[in-house]
Amino acid sequence: MRLLLVEDDAQIASFICKGFREAGFVIDHVGDGLSGMELLLEEKYDAAIVDIMLPKLDGISLIDRIRNKKVITPVLILSAKRSVGERVEGLQSGADDYLVKPFAFSELLARIQALIRRSRNIAEPTLLSVGDLMMDTVRKKVTRANKPIDFQPKELMLLEYLMRNKGKVVSKTMIMDNVWDYNFVPQTNIVESCISRIREKVDRSYTDKLIHTLKGIGYVLESKE
Repeated sequence: MRLLLVEDDAQIASFICKGFREAGFVIDHVGDGLSGMELLLEEKYDAAIVDIMLPKLDGISLIDRIRNKKVITPVLILSAKRSVGERVEGLQSGADDYLVKPFAFSELLARIQALIRRSRNIAEPTLLSVGDLMMDTVRKKVTRANKPIDFQPKELMLLEYLMRNKGKVVSKTMIMDNVWDYNFVPQTNIVESCISRIREKVDRSYTDKLIHTLKGIGYVLESKE
């Protein structure tokens, strides 16, 4: 899942980004409202976290403008403002939730997960399978033929993306957009290297190969049996 954080306080931003990345999210960060608005108009995000007091464009104006452009991305406001009137103003601007600073990261994570579930109107499955390959996305456990497989965090994120799109061809660009941050400067073979490591762990010992490369097009995860 991909998030956008619009926050000008570097310390708070670092804390939030670290927490969400450890929770398995891709999160982009910008420090001013104008850049945040431009990204929300141009890119697809599962949710956004927006501070109110921002340089160039305040959070309330940012939300108002993207809603006028029919952007429906769920938005949670972060603010040091505690009054009822200020919270009401934030929600009336088109925000979906409001969290006052300081806050516990666990609460922020829970609220964002709830916003995403409500926006999709369905609960994303947490148990994924392709053939005899199984993933528990909550426990971060993967098995094939009931044998556990260990993955590095980025490998796990990429495998989950492939499993959620089983049977569909996904391009290198799609993978970069959903597994790496938008401002990540890609190495020429970063996706290929990660796919290679996953394939070694998932397919090496089995006749039914699950990860297939379509040269010049992308990758597809599917069982042929």
